[in-house]
Formats: sequence, structure tokens, C-alpha cells
Amino acid sequence: MPTPAMAQSAFDGTWKVDLSKVHAPKKPDVLLLQNGMYDCKTCAPAISIKADGTGQQVTGHPYFDMMAVKVVDDHTIQETDKKAGKVVATSTMTVAPDDKTATFEFTDSSNTNADPVTGKGTMMRVAKGPAGAHAISGSWRTTSYGNVSDNGLTFTYKVDGDSLSMTSPTGQSYSAKTDGTDAPYKGDPGTTSVSVKKLDKNTLQETDKRDGKVISIAKMTVAADGKTMTIAVNDKLRGTSMSLVAAKQ
Repeated sequence: MPTPAMAQSAFDGTWKVDLSKVHAPKKPDVLLLQNGMYDCKTCAPAISIKADGTGQQVTGHPYFDMMAVKVVDDHTIQETDKKAGKVVATSTMTVAPDDKTATFEFTDSSNTNADPVTGKGTMMRVAKGPAGAHAISGSWRTTSYGNVSDNGLTFTYKVDGDSLSMTSPTGQSYSAKTDGTDAPYKGDPGTTSVSVKKLDKNTLQETDKRDGKVISIAKMTVAADGKTMTIAVNDKLRGTSMSLVAAKQ
């Protein structure tokens, strides 16, 4: 008697994030550039370095160990991150003349084993910085992303029995049981293990850890028609939450 074919999981396939359906964290980023010093107060851990364009050592960040902040003009800064002497990320932030919005562009290979992820975005000011500080100072909320390269937006899931495998174009991968037990997370300097729990046939919960400490929890829910997946992410390091929608390719 022939064995019936196993029904394909709703998660199987390659997914791509829809940038128009990304809801960035409401908690703002808090920056200060004043008296020759740059402070990122909401970085985890916080960063405070000289803003003289030269590399400054930073600790506690798995993706980079050196940062340089260069003041281009009174509304623009450039940041360069390095790890072990190699440039892993660059970004430029420019505040609009009205000081109410800002744009940013980035290239990031700090979490990739292939081509860097590139993109840009917009920010809205929610609080001003102190008098006399550089225009980037204050509290900023990201409002949109644009032109992000496909390698930073796509990922592939494969369900085999009670196991879920994930791969991405930037080199991250894991294969975990869907019973909540820990498994190695490969290719990401900031994530060492992962656990996946099946909540129902269309819902999974992923917990990422760094050296045993939970750093983020993501709940992935596939729509009834199987065409989209809503992902709600709780960033435990920064105390923020965001959501996004990915479409099956």
C-alpha cells in the first residue's frame, strides 16, 4: 500500500521581506555629538568615542571592535566600523535643513559571509539634542527603509519532520528541532544558539541566544493562504519591538 506524501509545511520555501510593511521600533535611537565626542546612548552596550575620524576601540560588540566617526559638515556624519582591522560596515547620516528628518545610507558585512548588505532609510526626529550640539544629536525614530539589497531581505526555510532548517544568502544557517531545544546558530558573530518552538501548524517562535543569554524572540505566523508571513521581533538587548511581513517567492 503506497504511503501518502507528507504534506508540505506552510513555512517551506524562500521568503522576502516587503520593505513597505516593515514597522520599525517605536523606541528611538538617542545620539549626541558635542565637544568632539560621539555618544550612542541606545547602542547595546552604549558607545562613547572621539569624533575625530580616527578609529576608536569599542568593547562588548560582537560585530565590530573599532569605530570611527567623521564630521562631514554641520548636518552630516560618516561612520566606519572595523573588526580585526577589516572594514565591516560604513554609514552616512544626513539631517535635513529643517532638522526634523534625516536620511541614512549603509553597507554592512559585519554579519555576512558573502556580499555586503546595502540600503538606505529615513528617520524622524522625536526630540532635540542639547543647545550647541551637532544636528544629529537628539532622539530619532526610523520611519522607512529603501533599496535594501536582496541578500539582506531573503531567507529560506525547510521543514523535515520535527526539524526546521534556515539558510540565508549572507551565510547564516541553523537546523533545530521544533520542540524548543537549543541548536547551534552558524555564521552570525552575535548569535551562538537558537531554539524553535512550534505553536501551531502556521506559527513558530524562534529564540536567539548569545552565550546562553536570550537576545531576541521572534514569532513567525504564515497567513492562511500561505503567501505571506508576519514576523514580530522582540529585541531583548535594546528593549525594542518591531514587525515585518515577508512574501513567499
